[in-house]
Amino acid sequence: MRIDRAGWPFITVPLAPAVALGVLGRLTGTRSARAAARAATWPLLGLSAYMALFFRDPQRRCDTTPPGTDDVLSPADGMVMVAGPAQEGVAPEPVPEGGWQQVSIFLSVVDVHVNRSPYRGTVTSSTYTPGSFLAAYRAESAHRNERSEIWLADGDRTVVFRQLVGVLARRIVTRTGPGEQLAAGERMGLMKFGSRMDVFLPADATLAVTKGQRVRGGETVIARWGTPDDGGGR
Repeated sequence: MRIDRAGWPFITVPLAPAVALGVLGRLTGTRSARAAARAATWPLLGLSAYMALFFRDPQRRCDTTPPGTDDVLSPADGMVMVAGPAQEGVAPEPVPEGGWQQVSIFLSVVDVHVNRSPYRGTVTSSTYTPGSFLAAYRAESAHRNERSEIWLADGDRTVVFRQLVGVLARRIVTRTGPGEQLAAGERMGLMKFGSRMDVFLPADATLAVTKGQRVRGGETVIARWGTPDDGGGR
């Protein structure tokens, strides 16, 4: 199982004392001391195993099969919270002509937290904003929480997406910046512990997901350019 490099400190910190306690338990001569060492070892091993699970970075379809040229992919695993017009007061400024549509995805603490670019293009802006740590599923978290906002342009098409942290999350990792080229589904960062991703799309994109739907980063198509009548540009 591939692990994101940001996860190794979280995995090894509980693993090292677990190994030390295991060795101590084997070397000690008393039954009670061995039992105490085992009792302390298992929670640490469990924590290390959870960290490995949290920071897993599985292969996705986009890693081997290029998506359609008009496909906008989910940037993360999770549950769709918003799929429709941009929520009042939370769309980024300034906005492209025609207004925004919004897809917001909530990541639980058991979802894959590696983030991927929803579309292809050039990063024209990447900004980090410190803030609060409200629950990521609350609407006001979009403009009050710690977040990273990335603008991606491909010709006359613009996609804006945000990494937002929640109650448990305390750090955003963004591995891209202005001038860099991203492919649809390309890994571009992660968020540590329960978080949220927002994607903003112009009005000429057709949303392909609904509220309450489960999505997979780099695989689920969340929108396409074009209208349902023309096949979404397919």
